[in-house]
Amino acid sequence: MKTWLAFVTAALVALPCNAQQAADTHAPEGPGAGRVATSAAVDAAQAAKAAGRPARADDWMVSAANPHAVAAGARVLRNGGTAADAMVAVQAVLGLVEPQSSGLGGGAFLVWHDGETGEMTTLDGRETAPLAATPRLFQDDAGEPLDFFEAVVGGRSVGVPGTPALMKAAHDRWGRTDWAGLFDDAIGLAEDGFTVSPRLSGMVAMDALRLSRFAPTRDYFLPDGSLLEVGDTLRNPAYADTLERLAAEGPQAIYAGPIARDIVETVRGAPGNPGLLTEADLALYKVRERAPVCAAYRAYEICGMGPPSSGGLTVGQIMGMLEPFDLAKLGPDSPRAWRLIGDASRLAFADRARYMADSDYVPVPVEGLLDPAYLRKRARRLESGARLESVAPGEPEFDHALNWADNASMARPSTSHVSIVDGDGNVLSMTTTIENAFGSRLMVRGFLLNNELTDFSFRSHRDGRPVANRVEPGKRPRSSMAPTIVLRDGKPVLAVGSPGGSRIIGYVVKALVAHLDWEMDVQQATATPNLVNRFGPFDVEAGPAANALAAALADKGYEVRRRAMVSGLHAIALGDALTGGADPRREGVALGQ
Repeated sequence: MKTWLAFVTAALVALPCNAQQAADTHAPEGPGAGRVATSAAVDAAQAAKAAGRPARADDWMVSAANPHAVAAGARVLRNGGTAADAMVAVQAVLGLVEPQSSGLGGGAFLVWHDGETGEMTTLDGRETAPLAATPRLFQDDAGEPLDFFEAVVGGRSVGVPGTPALMKAAHDRWGRTDWAGLFDDAIGLAEDGFTVSPRLSGMVAMDALRLSRFAPTRDYFLPDGSLLEVGDTLRNPAYADTLERLAAEGPQAIYAGPIARDIVETVRGAPGNPGLLTEADLALYKVRERAPVCAAYRAYEICGMGPPSSGGLTVGQIMGMLEPFDLAKLGPDSPRAWRLIGDASRLAFADRARYMADSDYVPVPVEGLLDPAYLRKRARRLESGARLESVAPGEPEFDHALNWADNASMARPSTSHVSIVDGDGNVLSMTTTIENAFGSRLMVRGFLLNNELTDFSFRSHRDGRPVANRVEPGKRPRSSMAPTIVLRDGKPVLAVGSPGGSRIIGYVVKALVAHLDWEMDVQQATATPNLVNRFGPFDVEAGPAANALAAALADKGYEVRRRAMVSGLHAIALGDALTGGADPRREGVALGQ
């Protein structure tokens, strides 16, 4: 089996390395441009990424985790579509070529800045627990939490998917292109086949035992009992049929009728680990508009998704605690800078565990957690210059009700991120997921079903008090996804986000500090080493680039853990021109015109 680091290496090796091939990423315009022009532009974008340079454009840009998906979004934007139109095309393709990360069986959070009105909107397409779920869903007969994968693999972990409804909700609000035509690229790739990438091949190899538990999943990912090899052609006619139904009928095709019945039968009939999902649960699903969560940071406003995501709040808290310190002067090679970032993160994660969950079920002190006075008080703990020996939740002011108990659940990595800017100046930042790699491992009609319910706490009570993120009927599990749009003087200057479980928060903070304080371009900001501290130990990305920092942090008393940290940051900076970055640890690109 290949390691994560081997995947990154393989992905980079597969990219064109001659910088001379990448004069720019502008695609030709006019009749006949079409697919040939897009293919050439993708090649140039890959070469620019391999050379460590950002993509550049004047009109529009898309940055996402797979070249096929980026090409689909680019064709929509080139033909005058909006960022919402392009997102639909991108997501439809991602569900095919990167099925381990996101798709129709999952959920997403979307942050939108309107180019005309300046309005910021966030849409919650998070999955929901079945109405029959109880707080003991992930406990054994003795009331003890199940092992993680004992809970994940099968129907018990499957929540009501939100992605199809979110795609349509965004298109209804901000789309311009005919809905049905946005699926053409994905349908064509599913019918004709696409080339298996190094990342998909390696992920299948690592998870082959779990994928083999269910016949439809095994038959697709392990045809004739064999592993998918890099360069194989993979076809998915069942997914093409599902997309054709979605194109013709809208999300009703997923939430009612034959596909809904197949989802329910698959979940409730999963051998060894059946779930609770019903057709009524699917029919009742709604996308929710939430209030954006915005935090001041120097001359900027950093805006993201509020509860049930912890991403926007925790990112905002970390940045707010860092504001009193001159990170620009310290620079990216300073152990002191990373001590500040790491311990600010630990303080924010303590608040995250204590206070954050689905605000429809639990009173979350959003304003109190981001209050500048509260964050300044928390930041005083960082002034000593020494590693914090311990952290505890603070006491933010509640504007309603009382706080609930903490919880110990932690999101596991998979997921994908998309950043898009269109020709009208609309900005979209969306993080999309099926939770663990390959989700529940259950496959229906060509797409995988999520295991999102395991983002709930497995414990229902702690110290006699109910856990904030415990399972409840219809509730949305807490997430770490942090799709982010940064404003300056009310205008967007950056769209960014990443996959990576609860490390998403640290990856996004790294990119923000690198770009806003250390003045790295967006490609450099995505590529610079990952260092994340959530709970005490400092996770430092394996490889020589972070060797000196790892040693210095160890000297400061931190437990340092060297590991591959496969973020998937995709970012677009807005200024006199657009510049795009795509994380070199994954296979995506940024492309614009």
